[in-house]
Amino acid sequence: MAVPKRRTSKARKRKRRSHMSRTAPTVAPCSQCGTSRPTHVVCPNCGFYMGRTLVEADDE
Repeated sequence: MAVPKRRTSKARKRKRRSHMSRTAPTVAPCSQCGTSRPTHVVCPNCGFYMGRTLVEADDE
């Protein structure tokens, strides 16, 4: 079984993992009401998605 001859340094390890950083979720305005919402998600304010209303909004 292959075993590493030298310990991997912190710098080398962190360089390798540099692309694993978290990114902020993409947010876009709703075409119906204009509130910001994540892309490919039903609008939490008006229930609009892909050109139609999928969820009826509760007006309390």
